[in-house]
Amino acid sequence: MFKDSLFNRIEKKTNINKETILNLAKKLQGNNMKDEKSLREVIQDLSNLTGKEVSKEKEDKIITAILNDNVPKDIDKMF
Repeated sequence: MFKDSLFNRIEKKTNINKETILNLAKKLQGNNMKDEKSLREVIQDLSNLTGKEVSKEKEDKIITAILNDNVPKDIDKMF
């Protein structure tokens, strides 16, 4: 139930459906969260899906934050 409500909130804010989110998550399974190329692909996919441009500078900051484990541990607080 919690998972569905989280997906519903994400979909409402981003217009990205649950299946698409799960497919993006599959790209990052395992060690891919530390693979810069995989992270950049997912960022670009999200950029295209949302229609929001991500500058090279912002992409670099996101990558650095992820690689340095500087991301929120509670994803629910992000939405």
